[in-house]
Amino acid sequence: MGAVTEASLEVSGLAFAYPDGHQALFGVDFRIERGERVALLGPNGAGKTTLVLHLNGILGGGTGSVRVAGLPVDRANMAVVRRKVGIVFQDPDDQLFMPTVREDVAFGPAAAGLKGAELEARVERALEQVGMAAFTDRPPHHLSFGQRRRVAVATVLAMEPEILVLDEPSSNLDPASRRELADILRSLDVTVLMVTHDLPYALELCPRALVLSEGVIAADGHTGALLSDEALMRAHRLELPFGFDPRSVATGA
Repeated sequence: MGAVTEASLEVSGLAFAYPDGHQALFGVDFRIERGERVALLGPNGAGKTTLVLHLNGILGGGTGSVRVAGLPVDRANMAVVRRKVGIVFQDPDDQLFMPTVREDVAFGPAAAGLKGAELEARVERALEQVGMAAFTDRPPHHLSFGQRRRVAVATVLAMEPEILVLDEPSSNLDPASRRELADILRSLDVTVLMVTHDLPYALELCPRALVLSEGVIAADGHTGALLSDEALMRAHRLELPFGFDPRSVATGA
């Protein structure tokens, strides 16, 4: 028998309450295999942000466990885990702060000790992956919003993560930028967890979806099947755009 491949992400019994007593997670369980693209759906207040902040140890101290590529997310593994879990925030300007695109993308790997030709190759590869290799010397604030989001993705890819976590990746993008980002995400050889309210985008990009509602996983299955379940959608305050029929959309892995 061959070696068993560890899941990219395994969350078991994760429960968490904030110091003010607000309980955000009540026992979350799911597993994401290497190379999967999974959408995390749910109404506002469901606990999605709280869950994401546990994936690389920004939040902790609750009960249950999170494992990334087989490693427990705990103090002993924190540096490794934070390289393995790349979070792309909703606002790219939260991630871009250097004078040029190259310096922004180089920042993480350089801080991790990479330098010289190896660092340059890492930066070049990350920018090529997002179609921004021609913009290395541009100041990020001279780029369009869609271009800045792609550079923000590159800053995370430069760390060669195990799992790419995207927070509302399609927000504020025009249709062309939205499609360009979708093409990029489909081309990446990385596990993707996409937190989104954009249900058609989830259907287009993620064969599988999790519905987080009131701090638990309320559903886990094929994205098209979940979005076609009117009772499930209504129960968890998920609404498709007017006239959008998920059964009419051909989706690919």
